[in-house]
Amino acid sequence: MLLKTFGWSFAVTALGLVAAVFYGGWEAFGIVAILTILEISLSFDNAVVNAGILKKMSAFWQKIFLTVGVLIAVFGMRLVFPVVIVAISAKIGPIDAVDLALNNKDQYQQLVTDAHPAIAAFGGMFLLMIFLDFIFEDRDIKWLGWLERPLAKLGKVDMLSVCIALVVLLITAFTFATHAHQHGGAHADKAQTVLISGIAGLITYMVVGGLSGYFEDKLEEEEEREHEEEEEAQRTGKQRSAVTLAGKAAFFMFLYLEVLDASFSFDGVIGAFAITNDIVLMALGLGIGAMYVRSLTVYLVRQGTLDDYVYLEHGAHYAIGALAVILMVTIQYQINEVITGLVGVVLIAWSFWSSVRRNKALAAAEGKAAGSDEKTEVSSGV
Repeated sequence: MLLKTFGWSFAVTALGLVAAVFYGGWEAFGIVAILTILEISLSFDNAVVNAGILKKMSAFWQKIFLTVGVLIAVFGMRLVFPVVIVAISAKIGPIDAVDLALNNKDQYQQLVTDAHPAIAAFGGMFLLMIFLDFIFEDRDIKWLGWLERPLAKLGKVDMLSVCIALVVLLITAFTFATHAHQHGGAHADKAQTVLISGIAGLITYMVVGGLSGYFEDKLEEEEEREHEEEEEAQRTGKQRSAVTLAGKAAFFMFLYLEVLDASFSFDGVIGAFAITNDIVLMALGLGIGAMYVRSLTVYLVRQGTLDDYVYLEHGAHYAIGALAVILMVTIQYQINEVITGLVGVVLIAWSFWSSVRRNKALAAAEGKAAGSDEKTEVSSGV
């Protein structure tokens, strides 16, 4: 099971590290290895959240996520995305941006750093909306009940998540963005840029998340109708053809996953510049890390880990909220990537530990109940 799920990741790791040695020697090997660890540590919460969505999809779309999705994640976000940032911010063509990335790495890093406020605002707003929609939803299983119960009651107010997100964006734009961090330690007023990018992130979430949610609801309705019609068909002996709605619903859920992954990868891509400004090494290291995140997502789905450890999804969403706040703060202040990664790891580890305690408590309660039943049977027999 482990080799089947992580086999491609192991193979890509070997090829990537060998390519790094040929490209830049053992120093490049070390940089790629560090970038891989950085990406995995920063994106573990991404895998948990992705697994919660992916488990609703068919085996076919899970394969699409591991094939087409990997190409988008590795080549799109870890290779093309940094080039696109430079092309847009410097107002140059993509070919010139690639040439800049390969032949003038210092200027390339400067342009990406200067574009960070826009990236952080877009990704931060997208992730913040995911977190807010999660904590304002009334769930049967609650991790931090003292906090989640009152928040679930507040969640009954329409559009509360959007209102809070916009307030956070306004505060960010007129505080952190007015002294946004730029290359060389300089600061600039990026309030307008942050506002526009943040609103774009909010719109992207509402469009993609709304479509995926709409089609997911339609899929559930269609499945119920299909079940009823299948029972009717069995009674009458008629055969029915499959519907196409499942494919449409799965497509939008897949699209939502890719946008979610893109938002998670912002901090990894930006953080990578603290280690290297070589786009080739960056693509190799972050690409290998992205493969492990994909494999870990599928592993969590196939092992049913989220069903066994019910608080993991909660911990991941709290990590998302923390990451959203960190992205907003980094518009003005630099935060070490180790801190960013540790926040997510600590929250997920805490939720995992809480899940283990819950499982032990439930097992102990069931054991006591079974023991009392046995005593009752024995006494009645006597």
